[in-house]
Amino acid sequence: MQSVNLTNHFLIAMPNMADPYFAKSLTYICDHNENGALGIVVNRPIELTLSGLFEQIGLELHDEEKAEQPVFFGGPVQMDRGFVLHQPLGNWQSTLAMNEVFGLTTSKDILVAVGEGRGPEKMLITLGYAGWEAGQLESEIAQNAWLTVEASAEIIFAMAPELRYDAAIHMLGIDLGNLSGEAGHA
Repeated sequence: MQSVNLTNHFLIAMPNMADPYFAKSLTYICDHNENGALGIVVNRPIELTLSGLFEQIGLELHDEEKAEQPVFFGGPVQMDRGFVLHQPLGNWQSTLAMNEVFGLTTSKDILVAVGEGRGPEKMLITLGYAGWEAGQLESEIAQNAWLTVEASAEIIFAMAPELRYDAAIHMLGIDLGNLSGEAGHA
């Protein structure tokens, strides 16, 4: 199978996706290599705001504008752990850089900075992430479970969560109504 690197791409769940974690999901791939893939679902806000999260972890949030920002379901792995997808990259203790623009940080220092009003300009905070073992994502794509397109910061950070899935599909220039659940191989 040809090797493809989907880091900094969206995974768009096909309409026939039955898995409740991923049905109608838009996932940003943070890392994809020969060992597997790691992604963050970016269109599933949960019933928790930043102020609620900060209260739970014992941090003060002095930025009123961010208090009502939703926390997202990032995926079914480590759902008790926070992940911050952000722009710009910044300089945090534990950051995975997707490129010169996007970072995924798991260390608490970024949340402390957000609470003090010094955090990244744009961010999306999730609980949990999505993970795939070596070859698993490639296999799922071959089975017609996902569409892929290069990620857009505008979709992640500037659009309402409920618009992100359709916006990513629109980037492909296709109509969902025309998609078949069957995979075709020549």
